[in-house]
Amino acid sequence: MRVCTIGFTHKNAEEVFSRLKKAGVKRVVDVRLNNVSQLAGFSKRDDLKYFLRSILGIEYVHSSLLAPTQDMLDEFKKNKGDWKVYEGKFLRLVEDRQIENEMPKEIIEEGCLLCSEDKPHFCHRRLVAEYLKAKWGGLTIEHL
Repeated sequence: MRVCTIGFTHKNAEEVFSRLKKAGVKRVVDVRLNNVSQLAGFSKRDDLKYFLRSILGIEYVHSSLLAPTQDMLDEFKKNKGDWKVYEGKFLRLVEDRQIENEMPKEIIEEGCLLCSEDKPHFCHRRLVAEYLKAKWGGLTIEHL
């Protein structure tokens, strides 16, 4: 089983959609808590859903189950929190939510976890993918 991840910051629509197409992604799983107020217009929930379906025939799914809480996000982003603290809290959150049982594998398989962060290093989408790999086994992660 394979899952991709992508962030759209510092990328235009052509670059994001080209990467998704080249990777053969079947669905985008939007793991953002706030998916309607981002700066990139193509990344707003309804626009993204339309573009993915119309341009690439890719399904769009939003999953707040895989998103941090607003408090966690504010502490890390607005208050310039420590990544290690955020990472620990987020991993406890997904463990408490039991995402490995609540998120159907068929949604993740051949999907792409989407968030705004440019690189996966300091983004919860990477943590989600790695957590599911540890719980499910046999999951290959590709960062686009």
